[in-house]
Amino acid sequence: MAFKTIVTLGPSIIDKDKLKRIDACGECIYRINGAHIDADQVPNMMARTRAILPNAKIMIDLPGNKIRTAKLSEPIRLIRDESFILYDYQTNYPGFCGCLNKGDIVRANDSIFTLEVMEADKLSAKMLSHSDGLLHSNKGLHIKGVHKDIPFLFEKDRRLMDIADNHDVDYLSLSYVRTAADVQEVKRALAKKDLHLIAKVETQAAIDNLQDIFKEVESILVDRGDLSMDIDLIDLAFAQERIVKAALDADKNVYLATQFLKNMERNPIPLISEVIDLCRTVRSGIGGIQLSEETAVGRYPLESVKMIFDAFKNSRSKY
Repeated sequence: MAFKTIVTLGPSIIDKDKLKRIDACGECIYRINGAHIDADQVPNMMARTRAILPNAKIMIDLPGNKIRTAKLSEPIRLIRDESFILYDYQTNYPGFCGCLNKGDIVRANDSIFTLEVMEADKLSAKMLSHSDGLLHSNKGLHIKGVHKDIPFLFEKDRRLMDIADNHDVDYLSLSYVRTAADVQEVKRALAKKDLHLIAKVETQAAIDNLQDIFKEVESILVDRGDLSMDIDLIDLAFAQERIVKAALDADKNVYLATQFLKNMERNPIPLISEVIDLCRTVRSGIGGIQLSEETAVGRYPLESVKMIFDAFKNSRSKY
């Protein structure tokens, strides 16, 4: 299977010249991030992409049951050592506050903010902030183990699955897979049976159930960002190695995601540490790298994609 770059679509690249130049770099999959687009806009984004690249391979990435802030009229100002009230209607899952217990630690906005639950009921939660900053709408709220208490598929996931059923979609990426039963639930709900399903490994539960998940899919994707919030950050590198080895031993394709070229969101070249990590990673036998903010909203999307393919080519030709 050819090495691929998963290119997240967004304002930075929905442009005829940029998309064509990106596509010329190598084999790409064009990702629509369901967490950051209204479902009704997805068919139009696919049509715009294929108007420029008729043979583009399209992926819909389901947002999954990740809890997020929602419908905030203005950002919540967080002040260290001060408390605030989060209301249930300010999240994307009614019932979230009812899942909380006193003392729970909430990692918000990719662990930028740390919050502690002081008290909670079905309607609201009082939280003590251990951080300063602004908590905006559509930002993640992560608590270890919370996903076992909430449905695997949210309403938006099902809407996006309907779109995948009724449009020319090549890949469906499943977020927050915990067990093989989660993948089976998606398969039962889909009318289209030839979609290439990718199970995202973002939880300790997924790691624990890898062998059973492998029986349901041909590909997995390790989302290092979300996984880092469910395991200790210091364990992430070792977990990545174990997951990749397990996937390759099972003859499964594996992609990796999150912050490979974070510096290139704002700068034309990566950090040395990013280049070293990237080159070591592509030599491990993986099937590809996913770029997210680097291509969706970054200033140097073309350069980022080219860097991924250059790292892969160099790993094969020089070492």
